[in-house]
Amino acid sequence: MTGSDLIGMMILAAGLFAIGLFGVLARRGILFQLVALEVALSGPALAFVAAGAYHADPQGQGMFILVLTLAAAEVAVGLALFLRIRRTSGTDDSDIISGMKG
Repeated sequence: MTGSDLIGMMILAAGLFAIGLFGVLARRGILFQLVALEVALSGPALAFVAAGAYHADPQGQGMFILVLTLAAAEVAVGLALFLRIRRTSGTDDSDIISGMKG
């Protein structure tokens, strides 16, 4: 992998992270926010793999597995919370849910 390939991969990773962050901030549905968070987490995972490949270091792949595990745990907890909130309030709009107290 050349230096220009690494720069291209880092730009792509930054773009994925920015799209995911925008999705988390702009969407109101919790399910869509979870999907956007997954996209945001894929950006740093791609950056770790690209940096590891550029430096011929397997630690990048190890960090990718760590990010993948973190994303899977986040989805499991997020979906459990989504189902509980959906049953309690009947909606998945995060603005309406944030007004709930107690």
